[in-house]
Amino acid sequence: MTALTSVALVVGLVALVWGADLLVRGAASIAARLGIPPVVIGLTVVAFGTSAPELAVSASASLDGQTDVALGNLVGSNIANVLLILGASAAIGGLAVSMRIIRLDVPIVVGVSVVVTLMALDGSIGRIDGALLFAGIVTYTVWLVRATRAPRDGAAALVAEEEIDEEVEEAIVERPLPVLVGLVVVGLAALVAGGQLLVGSATDIAEHFGVSELVIGLTVVAVGTSLPELATSVMAAIRGQRDIAVGNVVGSNLFNLMGVLGITAVLADGGIPVSDAALRLDLPVMLASAIALLPIMWNGFEIRRWEGVVLLAFYVGYVTFLVLDASDHAAAAVVGPALAIVTPLVLLTFAVTGYRGWRRYQEQRQAVRVSREPPLSGRRRAPWG
Repeated sequence: MTALTSVALVVGLVALVWGADLLVRGAASIAARLGIPPVVIGLTVVAFGTSAPELAVSASASLDGQTDVALGNLVGSNIANVLLILGASAAIGGLAVSMRIIRLDVPIVVGVSVVVTLMALDGSIGRIDGALLFAGIVTYTVWLVRATRAPRDGAAALVAEEEIDEEVEEAIVERPLPVLVGLVVVGLAALVAGGQLLVGSATDIAEHFGVSELVIGLTVVAVGTSLPELATSVMAAIRGQRDIAVGNVVGSNLFNLMGVLGITAVLADGGIPVSDAALRLDLPVMLASAIALLPIMWNGFEIRRWEGVVLLAFYVGYVTFLVLDASDHAAAAVVGPALAIVTPLVLLTFAVTGYRGWRRYQEQRQAVRVSREPPLSGRRRAPWG
């Protein structure tokens, strides 16, 4: 591995992050100028824009025939989004979770994760599978736009507007429209160039160290393309905008599974082959991390600090096992079984705490409902009473 390869890797990562930032700012500003509601901008342009690096890298890898890098990038990014980004953000000070995310977005992410896993069981995610996934993200976006136009409760609408206003506040600038279009074009160009550099350098590194392209995609490339989500979520947690951190990750995972994977599978000649290693470990880890979000979030509508530390510890253990296994280190025979034993226990703990949180929520709702009922003496008596 030459010094030039290392430089190309760093330049590729910087270009991806910088290009994604330009794309989000320009696109959000244009959408605002055209009168598109802020909630739609935040849940589409901003959320999809932070997934642009994954799309650039996976599409480039797919067209170059490096499908292991493409698949590893997507699966690894979703794992990193939950375990690394949400874990680190929650460890800073806990994360608030809105009811909409618990009832709608996270169940959709879990459902799509199950569908992708089932699609991969035959050893590949074909072009038809990709077309179905892409149709899913189009349907979701159309439904989202229509739902935002429907009448809603005033308080809920206000909360949603405030959340998205904070997300796009810095993106909406008073600049001429041609300048904003230029930002989008430059951002897209930086994404494409960064994706090409990152894929090429990561492949060279894999060949030099004898590590599979899948492992490189799951680790170096996945974390690199998740930098926009990491920066957004951690800064949101530090600034106290903890609900934004959760929405950013959930929206990104949803777009990765349907939009990025769908487009990548359609572009790949013959679809994306899925290795036995991915079926045995990586896809189940992605699915388990998505499922774990449901009980965690039901526990008081927040991801607590200790839960964030646990998620972060699992990511460290997962990456450690990947590296040890790739290098045929004897410690892999210890770390792997240890994770296999600890994971069900942790999921059970999350399930118990989540159930207790759900029960407390139901009791609180009942208490509020009873407190709002008029006193018995003030009720109108029925004609037969």
